[in-house]
Amino acid sequence: MAVRVAVGLFGYQNFFGGDLSKAVDFARIAEGEGIHLVSITDHVVMGNRTDRYPYGPFPVGPEWPWPEPMVVLSAIAATTSRIRLSMSVLIAPLRSAVLLAKQAATLDVMSGGRLDLGVGVGWQEEEYTASGVPFEKRLSRMTDQLRACKVLWSRQPASFASPTVSFRDITQVPAPVQPGGVPLWFGIAAAEHNCRRIAELGAGWVPISVDPGAIAPGVAKLRAAFRTAGRDPAELGVRAGLRPRVASDGRPDLEATLAQVPAMAEAGVSCIELQPTVFCRERADLVPFLRRVAKLEG
Repeated sequence: MAVRVAVGLFGYQNFFGGDLSKAVDFARIAEGEGIHLVSITDHVVMGNRTDRYPYGPFPVGPEWPWPEPMVVLSAIAATTSRIRLSMSVLIAPLRSAVLLAKQAATLDVMSGGRLDLGVGVGWQEEEYTASGVPFEKRLSRMTDQLRACKVLWSRQPASFASPTVSFRDITQVPAPVQPGGVPLWFGIAAAEHNCRRIAELGAGWVPISVDPGAIAPGVAKLRAAFRTAGRDPAELGVRAGLRPRVASDGRPDLEATLAQVPAMAEAGVSCIELQPTVFCRERADLVPFLRRVAKLEG
């Protein structure tokens, strides 16, 4: 079964001598090989306690560079014409609602309607403390924020009231060029209340799990929530990674890894996201890798 293919920007600079400005080169290569989407991870700051990462060992130390997603994707938008742009994921509550709405709408306009806004709430309290944003109730804060974005993208002048975001009779231009506003992809667990959030506001789900057996029940719950909300369950997009398989020599085995795609598609995944840094040792490996994974789109 054909799926869409996304590639992550994590560690892209290692293919270009550590040059962070080469994100645009990376994305242009990916676009040229037929990749559907490029995504970037967000951290505004990092505290020292990466050992508190709740999903296993954190892959890098606090000194790892995390370029700001909106800035990087804007640069990519200016030098590409087809590839979609997203995040896995943007820690949305660290931005004010009106600023996030303005940034996303502007990027959508500048890219010709290619933005999928991947959102989540992060995991490290230090980021919130340093940003002057309460860590508690961050999921409710994000929900208010995204509802406000939807209003700003659809009404002029706009008014909105919630426990954490309120404004009255304000105007924000430009609006996104995509009908209905920028699609929202949620990187949150598929608990019942989250499924209702996604069904109300979202276009897709970005699960943290890479296990199809864990993803499938979440997809089922989300599709049910879509039906309850009066939406077509077929509208739900799901973007997920693959667990890297390792060959006998200890190196990541791309073909063995890609052998998991049918099970992921059966679980409801519509877009497979891969990190080239896992499978490519140097820049010369990039094109063969991208060319191979682009074939998944069939």
